[in-house]
Amino acid sequence: MLVNPWLIVGLGNPGPQYAGHRHNVGAMVIDELADRAGVALRAHKAKALAASVRLQTPAGGIGPQAIIARPTTFMNVSGPPVQSLMAFFKVPLEQVVVVHDELDIDFGALRLKRGGGEGGHNGLRSISASVGSKDYLRVRVGIGRPPGRMDAASFVLKDFNPAERKELPLLLSEAADAVELLVDRGLTDAQNLVHSR
Repeated sequence: MLVNPWLIVGLGNPGPQYAGHRHNVGAMVIDELADRAGVALRAHKAKALAASVRLQTPAGGIGPQAIIARPTTFMNVSGPPVQSLMAFFKVPLEQVVVVHDELDIDFGALRLKRGGGEGGHNGLRSISASVGSKDYLRVRVGIGRPPGRMDAASFVLKDFNPAERKELPLLLSEAADAVELLVDRGLTDAQNLVHSR
């Protein structure tokens, strides 16, 4: 019996000028998962870079099949590529995981949830509109609030500061762990483990 793959999508903006921005942390997690699987992301007709991988389990075993992807569109039109990938790979909504930056969580913290509001995040808003539901899984990667009176839109489109850059490899590794945990153990168990850290 064929089992539908999972779809793990990391959000960001395309192009080298955006690569280090806080808004691209979701895409960075996809690169971490690709490195773990020893695969290169390739251009897909859904306007995304994608690869088929076997996720690892937290215990180091071989987990389920997943498509890891990052849209090659700008953040605020992330929805059409996600919807196209779901259709192409026959992924049900309950097996879609979106990894994204989250202003309302301290830098370095991770939170997992299914559904809920988009918190002003244009990438999530686009996905919800395209797939017709907010009930997909989310790995929310904390980037913290902007300092002082800095505008949130300016803050997310800046690189991590030097102190954050030192911590970033650990954060990306923990976020990739959280994705594997979510797929392997389900939302409640993964939340209990991730949120207690």
